[in-house]
Amino acid sequence: MIVTLILIALVICGIWLFMKQPQFGKLPSGERLNRIISSPNYKDGEFRNRHLTPQLTGDANMFTITRKFFFGKSKLTKPPRPLPSKKTDLLNLPREKNILVWFGHSSYFIQVDGKRILVDPVFSGAASPLSFTTKSFPGTDVYTTDDLPEIDYLFLSHDHWDHLDYETIIKLKGKVRQLITGLGTAAHLEYWGYTKDMIIEKDWDEEIILDDGFLVWTKTARHFSGRTFRRNKASWLSFVLQTPTMKLYLGGDSGFDTHFAEIGSQYGPFDLAILECGQYNAYWKYIHMMPEETVQAGIDLKAKNIMPVHWGKFSLSLHDWDEPIKRATAEAEKKNASLIYPMIGEEIDLRVLATGAKWWEGVVRGWD
Repeated sequence: MIVTLILIALVICGIWLFMKQPQFGKLPSGERLNRIISSPNYKDGEFRNRHLTPQLTGDANMFTITRKFFFGKSKLTKPPRPLPSKKTDLLNLPREKNILVWFGHSSYFIQVDGKRILVDPVFSGAASPLSFTTKSFPGTDVYTTDDLPEIDYLFLSHDHWDHLDYETIIKLKGKVRQLITGLGTAAHLEYWGYTKDMIIEKDWDEEIILDDGFLVWTKTARHFSGRTFRRNKASWLSFVLQTPTMKLYLGGDSGFDTHFAEIGSQYGPFDLAILECGQYNAYWKYIHMMPEETVQAGIDLKAKNIMPVHWGKFSLSLHDWDEPIKRATAEAEKKNASLIYPMIGEEIDLRVLATGAKWWEGVVRGWD
């Protein structure tokens, strides 16, 4: 019994020491915490979604989910071959070009009206505090932070590991002029060496006046936050980005809800809505959309074009790696919605936003 207790104590001590590492970030405190406490979206010690949002559906529990992850996953949650990709020379990109480049999952680069924008970058090769778990698919890591030019605006939707990557954020120091994020997430960023004057942190439904005709409105999403066992100490956002010539919706992570239609009525139409489409399951349908809901969310937003993200780089659910885009394209064709689905690294002209080839169909399905 004594030996067992000692072993348990050692395990607990090891976990505690591991979670003291800097990549886990910091909880808000002081003036920042006081502002959070006064937020109408913060109640009983945590941020809340506007509508009731259970983490799991009523017929699911952690035992069921764990069993499914170990014994119920498809063999094709990861692609059987390295994914195809392209490499755009972002360092020598003329400022007058208006393009988008997707890096896989929810990371992408936008250059529009002379400004360079980066969203939720993850270049470490993993979406986890343990680098040997949740690794990126072969072929998807064609870019590093060295391939990026100076960034005018870095948008961070929330603090989950597949959106806020410690290694990437550290390497970007010196390249980023301004960070835009939600209440609470700034505590991580300051702890990691970013100065307070570089960070704009906002609650839902706030306006940010940038420069040269760039405006941002921070909007709600239906999700959660947390880099440790303590959840919802920081907020989660979507963004309406108005440039001098375009209006974009940067969706972050969100389950389907009425906010898409509300945002569409207030700010639409959008030239492009970038929306999550992947890592879903009926067990957690309130915090991640099904692909068909992604298409409907774009329609509700009054988006002329929809770009599904949150797929194609990591396996965080039970579905086939290419199921999200296959279901989304089928639904878009049914509802006559315009979907764009670039290959990782492909340069997309924001003035055209043409739909290209269904590149995932060329990935051989089979196992050697």
